[in-house]
Amino acid sequence: MKKRLLCTAVAAMVAGTAGTSFAAGFKVAEQGAKATGMANAFAAQADDPSALAYNPAGIAFLKGAQIQVGGINILVPQTEFSGTTKLSGTTTVNEKANRDIFIAPTVYATTSLESLPLSLGLGINSFHPLAKRWDASSAFRDSAYEISIKPINFQPTVAYRFDDLNLSMAAGADITYAQVSMQKMVYTQLPPAMGGSYAELGTLGADATGTGYGFNLGLLWKPVTSLSFGAAYRSQIKLDLDGDANYLATTALGASPTLGLAKTVKTSASTEITLPDALTLAVAYKPTEKLTLEFDAERTGWSSYDKLELKFNSGLAAFNNKPDAKNWKDVWAYRFGTNYAASKNLDLRAGYSFDRNPVPDSTLGAELPDSDRHSFSLGTGIHNDLGSLDLGYMWVHWLDRTVSNEKQSGTFKSDAHILGASVTLKF
Repeated sequence: MKKRLLCTAVAAMVAGTAGTSFAAGFKVAEQGAKATGMANAFAAQADDPSALAYNPAGIAFLKGAQIQVGGINILVPQTEFSGTTKLSGTTTVNEKANRDIFIAPTVYATTSLESLPLSLGLGINSFHPLAKRWDASSAFRDSAYEISIKPINFQPTVAYRFDDLNLSMAAGADITYAQVSMQKMVYTQLPPAMGGSYAELGTLGADATGTGYGFNLGLLWKPVTSLSFGAAYRSQIKLDLDGDANYLATTALGASPTLGLAKTVKTSASTEITLPDALTLAVAYKPTEKLTLEFDAERTGWSSYDKLELKFNSGLAAFNNKPDAKNWKDVWAYRFGTNYAASKNLDLRAGYSFDRNPVPDSTLGAELPDSDRHSFSLGTGIHNDLGSLDLGYMWVHWLDRTVSNEKQSGTFKSDAHILGASVTLKF
C-alpha cells in the first residue's frame, strides 16, 4: 500500500512538472518587432520578412531579396501569489516568482524570382520560449521551482502570386527542436497510519530534447489598394521528448527501499507533447494614404493538450502508467493595430489585444498561473530603400486569477514587458 500510494503521488507531481514545460511554452505571438508594435495585428499587412511567422503569403509581394535579423526580449512575469498551498496548509503565504529575461532571436530571409511570380523564404524563430523560477524554499517547491523550455523553429516556405487577382498563396514546413529542463522537490501524502503528513522525499531534475514536424499555409488578397484580407494556418506539431531524469533523496523516507526508492537514481524518461494548431483571420483597411488599421482574430487549438503521461526506465519505472489530466481548451485572441506614416521615412504604431487563457481552474498551478490577458503596444519604424529599423514595446497584464484546487487556494497576479527590435536589409 505504501509503495502504491507513493508511486501515485510522485507520478502525479512529476507529470505536473513536465506539463509545466509544455504549458510554459504556450505560443509566443511576438515574432517581429514591427508586428509587436501593433499588438501582433499583422496577418493582413504582412509586408516585411517576418510575414513568414504571421502570414507567409505576404512574402510574395516583397521585392528582391530581403534579410531581417531581430530579437524579442521577454521580461518574464514576476508572478505574485497570496493564499494557501498544499505545503503551507492553512497558513496564508505570499510568494513571488523570480524575474527572468528571455531572449528569442529571429532571422527571416526572402527572395522573389525575376522570371516567375514566385517567392522563397526561410524563417528561424521560437514560438514557445519561456522560463519560470520560484525560490527553492517557496510554498510551490513541490510543483516546480525551476522550469525552462528553449525551442527553435525552422520554416522553409514557398509563395506564389496571382497578379491578375492581386492574390498570393503560400505553403511551408515547420521543423521544431526543443530543449526542456526542470527542477522540483518531491513530496508525498502519507496515510493516517504513518502520521498523515505531506512528507518530503527528495529532489527531482529532468532534461529532455525532442524534434517535431508540421506545416503552415497562408493566403493574402488585396482586392483594392485600401483593403486587404489575410488568412494563415499553422498545424499541430508532435514532439517526441527523450532525456534523463535524476533523483536525490533528501530524507530517510525518500531513500526507503520498501517504497521502491534509492538514495540516488539516474535513468531515462520520455513523453509525447502535441503543440497546438493555430488559425488566423485578418483584415486591414487604409482610410487615408498614411493610416492603416488592422484587426486579427486567432484561434489556438489547445484542446490538443488533454493529458500528459511520462514513461520512465529502470529506477523510476513504478511511476509509469500515471497519466495527468490537463483538459485545456481551444481559445481565441483578438488584436487591433494601427500604423501611421508620420513622414516618408518614419512610421508610428500602436495596438491592443485580448487573449483568452486555455487553462481550467481544476488544473491550474504555479508552473503556469495563466489567465485572460490585456496587451498594449507601441512601436516605430525608420525605413528607406536600403532597409529599415523597427522597434516595438508591449505591456502584458494578466487579470487576477483566483482558484481553489488541490494544488492551492488563492490569487495569482502577473505582468510582463516585451521589447522587440529588428533590422531589415534589402538587396
